[in-house]
Amino acid sequence: MTQNTERLPAYSLFAALLAAAGLPIYIHAPKFYVDEYGVSLAALGAVLFGLRLLDVVQDPLLGKLSERLRDHRSTAVAVGCAVIAVAMFGLFAIPPLLPPLIWFGVTLTLVFSAFSFLTINFYAQGVMKGTQMSGQGHLRLARWRESGALLGVCAAAVAPVALAALFSAPFAGFAFGFCILAVAAAVAMRSEWSTVGLPPASGFGVVLKDPLARRLLLIALINAAPVAVSSTLFLFFVESRLAMPGFEGPLLLLFFLSAAVAAPFWSKLAERIGPKDVLILAMILAICAFGLTLTLGPGDWVLFAIICVASGATLGADLTLLPAIFANRMARISPSAAEGFGLWSFVSKLTLAFAAVSLLPLLERAGFESGAAANNSAEALGLLAFLYAAVPCGLKLIAIALLAMTNLREV
Repeated sequence: MTQNTERLPAYSLFAALLAAAGLPIYIHAPKFYVDEYGVSLAALGAVLFGLRLLDVVQDPLLGKLSERLRDHRSTAVAVGCAVIAVAMFGLFAIPPLLPPLIWFGVTLTLVFSAFSFLTINFYAQGVMKGTQMSGQGHLRLARWRESGALLGVCAAAVAPVALAALFSAPFAGFAFGFCILAVAAAVAMRSEWSTVGLPPASGFGVVLKDPLARRLLLIALINAAPVAVSSTLFLFFVESRLAMPGFEGPLLLLFFLSAAVAAPFWSKLAERIGPKDVLILAMILAICAFGLTLTLGPGDWVLFAIICVASGATLGADLTLLPAIFANRMARISPSAAEGFGLWSFVSKLTLAFAAVSLLPLLERAGFESGAAANNSAEALGLLAFLYAAVPCGLKLIAIALLAMTNLREV
């Protein structure tokens, strides 16, 4: 196949849509509802945690739904794109039709559900697509897909700030732009949803009974945990440990841009020497980067920016290579793949729920208080640094050990 007939840019565009839908949930939406409608931050946090638990539970069920609708996948995806666009528009662009907190929960429930359903279908279709491509198709597809996703994250991160300089309602402009992106992505992918020749659904049992698939799911769970930990604590670390409030956005953008730039490099390197060795190398580099943050104190934002570049680059390997390895295995044991990626999505999101429910209470019990004006003790700030840096290093070491003991010759 030629690059044109593979239509890989369409996969990049669709991945960017999904990534742009995920970021506002954690960064833009809570601040918008606090500023615009005076909703309590604690109440928003409780709603977000409840919706995250719902999201974790429903992903395997959405995998089953995807399999039931597989003969109508093009229509199902079009409906999903319409739902996520309308929900995002309702979240940011129109005054709440219900009490703001309830409206926040309703619209985000629709965003969560449509996002999960589209993601499962997208990655399941990728298994079939990668199998049809010449050479190491899954790695090449992952390179385009994850690069598009990371660029979508970056665009979504800066869009409201950039639009604020042009419009009085930047979040409404962001929502309108997202709707245009949803239409463009749906149109670009419209010819890619065929399941002709796809074997019947195999169910969760085939995936869970396969030792290698179970090992890969476990590695994904443990390897995603460091990102969940650092994402949960990133804003607190910059604001309180580094004492640099206002630097959170640029540093976060730097982190994701580094991941986007590095993702194609890791993929090409994996095609030459194998994904396992490359992934272990990236994990070791991530440990080195996270470990250096233990030495940082107030004002060390330049060193932290360098660490963001290094750790972001290693994230590019995680997001590109692990899904490609799992997709290769699904192509062998469960080619329909929707239920397999329902489980993959489940374990990935479980880490975020775990991080939110475990780390923040630990900080609270240590006396940590959020806010630039908070007077935190050395013990509280030390615990913040330990949780942000040392815990991810320990988890990465476990993931490295599991991956080193895993035979990927069958993949």
